[in-house]
Amino acid sequence: MTFKAPDSLAEQIAQYLAERIIRGEMQANERIQEQKVTQSLNVSRGSVREALLILERRHLVVILPRRGAQVSELTPHRVRSLYALVIELYVLLARAVAEGWRVKADLAPFVTIQQRLQDSQQREDIDAFVKHSFDVMRAAYPFADNPYLQETVENLLPAISRTYHLVLERRRGEMAQYLGTFAQLLQAIGERDHARARELLVRYGEHNCQLVLATLGER
Repeated sequence: MTFKAPDSLAEQIAQYLAERIIRGEMQANERIQEQKVTQSLNVSRGSVREALLILERRHLVVILPRRGAQVSELTPHRVRSLYALVIELYVLLARAVAEGWRVKADLAPFVTIQQRLQDSQQREDIDAFVKHSFDVMRAAYPFADNPYLQETVENLLPAISRTYHLVLERRRGEMAQYLGTFAQLLQAIGERDHARARELLVRYGEHNCQLVLATLGER
């Protein structure tokens, strides 16, 4: 495999490994051997080490002294901790959009994403559905205009994506649940109803957290 710009080499390696972890091709606690990755991707060992540090920051990998890197484990405590934080970040973004839009055209990007989500759901394309669900957050960034919030969300998205894939692979009907919540959320934001938007996001986040925990229990 050959990697090219615009992303840095380490970032491209990180994305490649992240996709394998998110899709479950690499299992929790599985060791990531630097030499093996170096040879299979035909890249330098230094780039692989840098990629692993990126993945550690994104909560997909843990690097242990004298033991190297391994895929992080999805424990019930980590899942609950992740969703407790993510829900509040989603609420912050929703509030920013509700307060920031001026004309209906400002909300057009969200409607476009909604259509893409519907198309992905009809095709049962989980990869595309998860990607477009995160496009929602990215469309909200300009309204928040908060680089710290954006960086925090971006670093958490791979871990969230991993939980989404885990659930949707076994419960594809949950895509319809997400679409229903998103439609209600758009309506609440259009009405600048902060309390309703928060209620929807908290309920959805807690629902999804419980699904992840249940799915982990089935493995």
